[in-house]
Amino acid sequence: MITDLDKFLFHQGTHYKSYSFLGAHYDKAAHATTFTVWAPNAVSVAVALNENNWTGKDFELKRVEESGLFTGTFKVKEHTVYKYRITPHTGPSFLKADPYAFYAEKRPRTASIVRNIDYDWNDARWMKQQQVNQHLARPMNIYEVHLGTWKKHDIERTDKDTIDSYTDKTYYTYREMAEALIPYVKTMGYTHIEIMPVTEHPFDLSWGYQVTGYYAPTSRYGTPQDFKYFVDQCHQQGVGVILDWVPAHFCKDDHGLRMFDGTPLFEHPDPYRAEKRNWGTLTFDFGRTEVQSFLISNALFWLNEYHIDGLRVDAVHSMTDLNFENFEPGEQIFNEDGTSEHKEAVAFIKKLNQEIHYNAPHAIMIAEDSSDITSITTPVSEGGFGFDYKWDLGYMHDTLDYFEIVPEARQAHHTHLNFPMMYRYNEHYILPFSHDEVVHGKLSMLDKMPGDEWRKFAQYRLLYGYQLTQPGKKLNFMGSEIGMYAEWKDKEQVDWFLLKYPIHDGLRTFIRDVNQLYLREKALFELDYDPKGFQWIDADNHEQRILSYIRRAADGTELVIVLNFSPEVYYDFKVGVTHPGKYRELFNSDAKQYGGSNQIISKYLFSQPHPMHGLSHSIQGKIPPLGFVIYKKVKERKSK
Repeated sequence: MITDLDKFLFHQGTHYKSYSFLGAHYDKAAHATTFTVWAPNAVSVAVALNENNWTGKDFELKRVEESGLFTGTFKVKEHTVYKYRITPHTGPSFLKADPYAFYAEKRPRTASIVRNIDYDWNDARWMKQQQVNQHLARPMNIYEVHLGTWKKHDIERTDKDTIDSYTDKTYYTYREMAEALIPYVKTMGYTHIEIMPVTEHPFDLSWGYQVTGYYAPTSRYGTPQDFKYFVDQCHQQGVGVILDWVPAHFCKDDHGLRMFDGTPLFEHPDPYRAEKRNWGTLTFDFGRTEVQSFLISNALFWLNEYHIDGLRVDAVHSMTDLNFENFEPGEQIFNEDGTSEHKEAVAFIKKLNQEIHYNAPHAIMIAEDSSDITSITTPVSEGGFGFDYKWDLGYMHDTLDYFEIVPEARQAHHTHLNFPMMYRYNEHYILPFSHDEVVHGKLSMLDKMPGDEWRKFAQYRLLYGYQLTQPGKKLNFMGSEIGMYAEWKDKEQVDWFLLKYPIHDGLRTFIRDVNQLYLREKALFELDYDPKGFQWIDADNHEQRILSYIRRAADGTELVIVLNFSPEVYYDFKVGVTHPGKYRELFNSDAKQYGGSNQIISKYLFSQPHPMHGLSHSIQGKIPPLGFVIYKKVKERKSK
């Protein structure tokens, strides 16, 4: 039943559970389904299904006064496949999938499915812990995953298989992923899984970023309850789940949101502003209040109904800049004040983040934003956009640009490494090496490293150590931890066969060990966003191609980190320390078990009262080639 309040809030843009009355809702007791859809410019709307040969006959919805809503209740069973037959003011009627459907047919079919999504959760302890919103001071090491290609079943294709049917056979289901992926992530020391979009989409190779079913987890891997089981199991085993969410644009497929009632309804009415030309998609009309209700409800749907821990909002820059794709002067769009800020989109983003932090206080909001806009992670109440984190794409580009230079020529490019610390505390950054960096000819993470095989692996260990010891949370894409030579192939699974080779197995062992170290050492995460948590020892040693710094925990515990971006071994390298005492080598990326040359120090290092790097004491040790070491002061036992 639609209440007057439902109608009022939906049209006002403040109904944040609009999925509670829109869409198809099955009543078990009545064995009937109520269908409600927003199609204000339609002449009529009916439910099309097998029973009426997809004509809509005898299943016509009633217009709800002047609300633009159509509704009706029919003896339609759960699991019934349906669409809406929409008759516009001009032209023939057409079929549309339900924008609020909780489940959909597996592609290439495109109809919606009546589905109850009830589930008995067993993650109350996890959800209660997340209410204490202290994620800034917690470790966050994210494993980014595309569910369709992390691991596949080894199945032969038969003559009867289409490409789609064969692909579906190879997929792990949500429940199989729970059994395989979660233990792996736990063993490897990651804290969160970030899943590339699972919202229903028609084309596999869009990777889920071109959506048709915003409220439906894709049927490729199972049912809504199966996906809830996956999230539930993650939480019971102490792993957070972040979902990629795509409010910037949607695909143009005929059954989707485009021209939903025969007019631009979800997209901007100006075709030029609606079109995302390079992506072949359409931009939402962010100023339309009903679209705001649709999108904010959708974000909260995943956070509250599916217990998702956070949303990584895709392509924020494409939302906030009217000229994101308009490069020529003649095609650019400007506001009356001469700016190119997409004011409606900016207002929507701020409203989105405010409402999420109020209605889903456990959730974290992450911006994938390539702009130079400031205050992305500043609260809306203080004039910011209200995100919790922003991907540091500048750090990513600078770091990879540096590593792609041969070690012998890096001296002149040292600022690629120390410059990101100039702005590090402007936002709450996540340091990402995502799927975007290992596709479209960009090479795999390992293959970006110059030199022979030994150098490639040593430098990749160094790259990972540099990322993990810098202030900010971390994200890495699946497969990078085993040293894949190939880019992400987006049709095949990770090259797990590489692990039979010692050098690849050694890399994975390294990633596991250093991840576990990260979880143990509060100095590596507790003060990520407080300048007290980081101190340069020497930021400017470009000649030797070395960086050294201190990471500090809230209780004052310090780690001394030295990274060597040259192939030289420095046998008597002095580094300043703040406290006198006995130090041990806590970690060394050049250890033999990781595939290194074993330039390690097994003995203690004793500080000397020789000032160095502006610090009162110093230690002297061996620094491995294309490697890093972490030193920690040994606690002295108190005498009785």
